[in-house]
Amino acid sequence: MAAFETLYRRHKDPLWRYLLRGAGDREACYEMFQDVWSSVVRSRSNWEPRARFTTWLYTLAHNRLVDYYRLRNLATAPLEEAEDVAGPEHESPDAIARNAQLRQRLLDTLAQLPHEQREAFLLREEGGLSLEEIGQATGVGRETVKSRLRYALAKLRQELSDVWP
Repeated sequence: MAAFETLYRRHKDPLWRYLLRGAGDREACYEMFQDVWSSVVRSRSNWEPRARFTTWLYTLAHNRLVDYYRLRNLATAPLEEAEDVAGPEHESPDAIARNAQLRQRLLDTLAQLPHEQREAFLLREEGGLSLEEIGQATGVGRETVKSRLRYALAKLRQELSDVWP
């Protein structure tokens, strides 16, 4: 039980953000989040120590997102704003407003990406997975992952060129 609590504390926030930004629906995210952790508990004997726990966890999450898309036949979904994390107290209201606008622009741009590109980007940025781990989680090769990331980053840079040189 203590080991599970440690894993849960370590991975709950990035997993939540991955599912929320992948599904774009807080209610669906909550359900998928619970399903993934239930799957971890149910399938704990299937985890093989030769693979990182993170890879296995995000494989479960990826499969749950795929099921979600299949059931809803969604190509892309709007992204909800992640819960705010308290920033430094010395930030001015203008800086806070500017950051909120930039964050929303990033979320809007992410929502416009094709599902495969968005997923690869989120697994890399939110999950911290390597190219090989993303490939394992999504069932594609390393070069496909690289390509998806390259196209996703190019689109993000293009859409956010005024703030991301």
